[in-house]
Order: sequence, then structure tokens, then C-alpha cells
Amino acid sequence: MSKTTEKLILDRLDTITRILALQVGADKSLTDRVYLLTLSGLDNATMAEVLNTSPAAVRALKSDIRKALKKRK
Repeated sequence: MSKTTEKLILDRLDTITRILALQVGADKSLTDRVYLLTLSGLDNATMAEVLNTSPAAVRALKSDIRKALKKRK
């Protein structure tokens, strides 16, 4: 497989990932969506792009989520 074909496949997969990520928890809060997207393995930059926010905001929300989960235990 040529590099051009591999690049095209990776670009298409990236597009599919972003489209599916947009659908995750569309009726949920931003915090809930960050939690769900974190479970799916997306990185902060991709989550920020999909959620139309900054990577710093995603990091802060993830920190809040971790703190809330620790309190539950």
C-alpha cells in the first residue's frame, strides 16, 4: 500500500471518528460528553475540536471528573 493511500485511509478514519464523536451524548452536558469521549479514548485536542472548546477547558473538566469520582469512593 502506498503512503498516499495510507494517508487517505487515515484521513477518512479521522473524519469518521469526529462525526461519531459529535453524536456522543448530544443531549448531555459538556462534562458528561467529555467523560464519554474520554472513555472512548479520544485525546484532549480532538475532544476540544469536536466540542467546540479549548484543550484547556477539556483538561479542566477531566480534572473535575477525576475529583468527583474520587469523592464517590
